[in-house]
Amino acid sequence: MKSNAERWRGMAVWMGLVCLVLLLAPSLSAQEPRLRAILTGHTGAVVGLAFSPDSKTLVSASYDGTLKTWDMTTGKERATLGEYKGCLGYVAFSPDGKTLATGAIGSPISFPDLGDVKLWDVATGKVRSILKGSVDDLLTGAAGEDVHAVAFSPDGNTLAAMNGDVTLWDLATHNERTVLTGHTEEDRETSEAAYGVMSVAFSPDGKTLAAASRDMTVKVWDVATAKRSTLSGHTHAVYCLSFSPDSKALASASGDKTVRLWDLATNTQRAILKGHAEPVTSVAFSPDGKTLASASYDKTVKLWDVATGTERVTLRGTQAVRSVAFSPDGRMLASAGGSISNAPGEMNVWDIATYK
Repeated sequence: MKSNAERWRGMAVWMGLVCLVLLLAPSLSAQEPRLRAILTGHTGAVVGLAFSPDSKTLVSASYDGTLKTWDMTTGKERATLGEYKGCLGYVAFSPDGKTLATGAIGSPISFPDLGDVKLWDVATGKVRSILKGSVDDLLTGAAGEDVHAVAFSPDGNTLAAMNGDVTLWDLATHNERTVLTGHTEEDRETSEAAYGVMSVAFSPDGKTLAAASRDMTVKVWDVATAKRSTLSGHTHAVYCLSFSPDSKALASASGDKTVRLWDLATNTQRAILKGHAEPVTSVAFSPDGKTLASASYDKTVKLWDVATGTERVTLRGTQAVRSVAFSPDGRMLASAGGSISNAPGEMNVWDIATYK
């Protein structure tokens, strides 16, 4: 028979193993993505991010007026594609990866680039063409206003650019195809003082276009018929939108500090994701549709489980986060921001492939 001393030694070993498992369990269940790279070079806050379709290049747009491309293999700056005479804010890759579209979002003084959508040749780094609206309706419904967002249709034939209204451009002819309205004067009465559409997105199947506005609503159009629906529920300006990969759901980020998930088959709210302490500025679905990333002025990026609506992990930075984007291959998550326009912004790239 075992002596009491042997029994106590055995029990001590067993209890030690139990304690070790309990200590390791939280870290295993709450494993965070690894920080892959910190990108530096902009002298102002970074507002826009876009990955190339092959995930090899990241493009950043900044208040410093520059557009920079980054090699995601090395984490090094590849090039600076010209400069705007003001604050550059939004950028999008064409589906074939050969063209970039950019829009300017404001300046302390009037400047020629304000209101223009520039199309850049990625291979040469040169401006290929500039899309200008009519004098009375320059992209936004008022000549010289900001272009708050740009988005390519999945087939690459159409570009949506907007602020007050959404203008659809035929990229074969560079002519305006149509202007989609819906954020009306009646909506403006319930809005912030600075009225305007803040984000635009095409669904992956190309059948739907959505726009988010300071009037606290999301407008959804059927691309084929131009039939419009309104998604209401936010109590502050809506800043960003993202479609799920299957085009069945839409996520919206708002100044009311929430992210909302919408069912597009019924145009109803599916869930409200709460957890940010400040306005939510950006939102993005992962390529597999299982994870949603949200960015906020509270200096965090949160990853959410789409199926359950629960928060998985919080990634913390040192400045307000203004943009977030997944790479198309699903291996990386980029976040960017900055507290003020005339100080270097913060850009981080996280390794999502190792995150479970």
